[in-house]
Amino acid sequence: MAIGKEKLEVVEIIKPRTDNRDYRRVILPNSLQVLLISDPDTDKCSASMNVGVGSFSDPEGLEGLAHFLEHMLFYASEKYPLEDSYSTYISEHGGRTNAYTSSEHTNYYFDVNADCFEEALDRFAQFFIKPLMSSDATTREIKAVDSENQKNLLSDAWRINQLQKHLSAEGHPYHKFSTGNWDTLEVRPKARGVDTRDELLIFYKENYSANLMNLVVYAKESLDKIESRVLSKFKEIRNIDRIHPSFPGQPCTSEHLQIIVKTVPIKRGHKLRITWPITPGIHHYMEGPSRYLGHLIGHEGEGSLFYILKKLGWATSLSAGESDWTVEFSFFKVVIDLSDAGHGGPIWCFFLKTIANVEHIIGLLFKYISLLQQSGVCKWIFDELSAICEMVFHYQDKIPPIDYVVKIASNMQLYPPKDWLVGSSLPSIFSPGVIQSFLNELTPNNVRIFWESTNFEGHTDLTEPWYGTAYSVEKITDSIIQEWMERAPDEHLHLPTANVFIPTDLSIKNVRKKVNLPVLLRKSAYSKLWYKPDTTFSTPKAYVKLDFYCPFGGNSPEANVLTDVSTRLLMDYLNEYAYDAQVAGLYYAISHTDNGFQVTLTGYSQKLKILLETVIEKITTFEVKPDRFYVIKELLVKQYENFKFQQPYQQAMYYCSLLLRDQSWPWSDELEVLAVLEPDVLSRFYPQILSRTFIECYAAGNIESNEAELMIQHVENAFFKGVKPLSQALFPSQHLANRIVKLERGTNYCYTKGGLNPSDENSALLHYVQVHQDDFKLNIKLQLVALIAKQPAFHQLRSVEQLGYITVLMQRNDSGIRGVQFIIQSTVKGPKHIESRVQAFLKMFESKLYEMPDDEFKSNVNALIEMKLEKHKNLREESGYFWREIQDGTLKFDRKEYEVAALKQLTKAELIQFFDEHIKVGAPQKKTLSVQVYATTHSTEDMADNGDCNMVNIEDVFGFRRSRPLYGSFKGGIGHMKL
Repeated sequence: MAIGKEKLEVVEIIKPRTDNRDYRRVILPNSLQVLLISDPDTDKCSASMNVGVGSFSDPEGLEGLAHFLEHMLFYASEKYPLEDSYSTYISEHGGRTNAYTSSEHTNYYFDVNADCFEEALDRFAQFFIKPLMSSDATTREIKAVDSENQKNLLSDAWRINQLQKHLSAEGHPYHKFSTGNWDTLEVRPKARGVDTRDELLIFYKENYSANLMNLVVYAKESLDKIESRVLSKFKEIRNIDRIHPSFPGQPCTSEHLQIIVKTVPIKRGHKLRITWPITPGIHHYMEGPSRYLGHLIGHEGEGSLFYILKKLGWATSLSAGESDWTVEFSFFKVVIDLSDAGHGGPIWCFFLKTIANVEHIIGLLFKYISLLQQSGVCKWIFDELSAICEMVFHYQDKIPPIDYVVKIASNMQLYPPKDWLVGSSLPSIFSPGVIQSFLNELTPNNVRIFWESTNFEGHTDLTEPWYGTAYSVEKITDSIIQEWMERAPDEHLHLPTANVFIPTDLSIKNVRKKVNLPVLLRKSAYSKLWYKPDTTFSTPKAYVKLDFYCPFGGNSPEANVLTDVSTRLLMDYLNEYAYDAQVAGLYYAISHTDNGFQVTLTGYSQKLKILLETVIEKITTFEVKPDRFYVIKELLVKQYENFKFQQPYQQAMYYCSLLLRDQSWPWSDELEVLAVLEPDVLSRFYPQILSRTFIECYAAGNIESNEAELMIQHVENAFFKGVKPLSQALFPSQHLANRIVKLERGTNYCYTKGGLNPSDENSALLHYVQVHQDDFKLNIKLQLVALIAKQPAFHQLRSVEQLGYITVLMQRNDSGIRGVQFIIQSTVKGPKHIESRVQAFLKMFESKLYEMPDDEFKSNVNALIEMKLEKHKNLREESGYFWREIQDGTLKFDRKEYEVAALKQLTKAELIQFFDEHIKVGAPQKKTLSVQVYATTHSTEDMADNGDCNMVNIEDVFGFRRSRPLYGSFKGGIGHMKL
């Protein structure tokens, strides 16, 4: 029953067959629409408020105001006036909170441990009732918005997105700059005599109306109890009956169509984005026209567009589908990553007037669209796609409540109540006319082509104003594209065949014995098999991981590169065959590791064995195909070369790992190897990779123990048996594992490096405190300190001192070696200054810890206990947790129980003693490593010794690594555990 003046029509909300949660739609007297979700099994409770106002509603001359308001609401409210008390409460009770602003809505969300949900929900509600937006906080948060924008300035994704918007009608809100920065929110308004805070308050007052809001609340209690709680907390939100903002009209006029835009990206590479304005698919979401067309144009099986482009050596990836849509307009996009050959060659010349292969690629795309026109809309393809969508919906994994509520709250703005959970995910009405009408919109006279390449540098004449992206625009005609179609290679494009990987048996296997933790099911000289049947999730899915430990696969930069290239080639060779498996919900990966490679398969269990056998067959019969080798090599070279364009904080994380991890190689060495690598070298080396190996296997989910044993037996037979086996067992001396550098107690190490991109004005600091090797009691002390310090660090260093948008305090775990790290990126200060502020924060936090009331200490302990006892949501999450124990060699599958027991015994005095010994400034046992990446703008920062006699500057990474002892490894190889 709804709360309100009128009786609400009862609508059955469609939910997955496997979903045992209860749902109820209610509308409060203030017209706030709410979906209540009752889940007695949940550990976390969550809420999401979706406000139907976004950046399209920004006032003229105040670009980014909606986004800025999203930032401001977190600070404080009249009922809870202490600044940052909301975020602190959430953090101290095991939760997290965030928000985002899109074109037409703004979404706020959080989760928290179940026993603290009522107060968290009350604090959350106050954002929308009586927020405080102080003048002081306003100025500081404009700096945070500016810092966020600074982070994006050298991101190709942000740059091309804004360029697409820039090349649209100036009078349409799509054209706007939505993020905001110091200029749009402070400098320009002030120059016009406009007070940004006053405008902020006006914007909130005029737009944040209950009738424009949709709330989702996910809790443990009954629906009646949740409903009562929601009414009491949210009924005070003002309702001014604000009309839903609408933005009719199309963003692209004729002047913005039939154009080819050449643009210069930051990172090295070439990309094509072919896009058409289309009718928004949401008007036909039951017919799924965009899904149907995206499925076919984006297909990767034999005969597909991508298959042909790959065979020609022109493309490395292709995706297709609807994006950037609202109820008024939408775009269908095809995005193709090009090889150098696909772009026209590495020395592509603008002046010889040769026809670039890009023209052939565009011609082939339009030929495929023409094929779809001629073939007509195929019912069997729609039925197959519909069946897959239905299977995916009804057997979907449970996801964290915080992600679930955000998705549904967004859907509530767009779909009728019965489809709030479904959205557009269940196309079920076959309407060839609707699909055909969408296909008819993908024409040459309706197209926009964005062509990104670093080869265009110096050959453009225009600049996008917000990000400074260089570009040029040319008009193209129907006849030009028709000519490209005629000149395109005569390849056999055809529709896909029936998908053999769609499961027909979704039954659940009987588990004879309930096993809560992995067991070592089988062990031999060649492998170990860990097994964990599904006793929790009751889904027809399985998870299998095979870790090939190959001593020759990572013992040098050359070996590392060769192993990496071989795994990429294997994925490349499998793509046409296994693409259908992925469409049908069965995923696979062959990935390079530090000591060899891993094979991972996850998804519907019925046909997993077939896919695994094919993957193993490809690995054992691997041959180097020179044409594909050069494409993969080129792709990898670009990735290495683009390392310099990573954000400085990411560079700092890389240097930290390089300093700490034994047997890790610098990217520059690997690039040097790769530059001269040829196919024959890989052909000679590949057998050596496999010559000695040991396989650690984990099999979980809807799979019986005998099936798991037969799988690993098949793998052993393929590698180790036969007349000429590919592999031999490892010698005992070869069972090694990654080991971590042990820092000196009482020493502060510092490694300083200039940022690799001179154009990036961000500096970064990674301040790492190494504490101990995996130990239950020490683990919980470290985790508790990190939990208590996380939000105060964020508030002080980001919100108050405004050092930078990226400000994080987090735990670090390197193969069982535990510690804590601060990661801060800043345009306003250099890393030395940031380091001094981290030290100042630790001194401030020291007082907070010493003075912490007993009840607050107990509250934090209970929050951490609840976080540890939180149940896994799905098979992937559970398998990832147990695999980490296997990978590290710790094998403490029941660590949660032991750590909870240790937490229950922990006293505040013990925690303070731990902090004093390992974390506090000047602690005699403390081991720190400060990695400082500075921008050219901060290169004049005083680099002089700060007087710390315990400071050791690291000049040579590898000399440092060789000079330090290593922690022992938990991973003991074949003899680690006895059956």
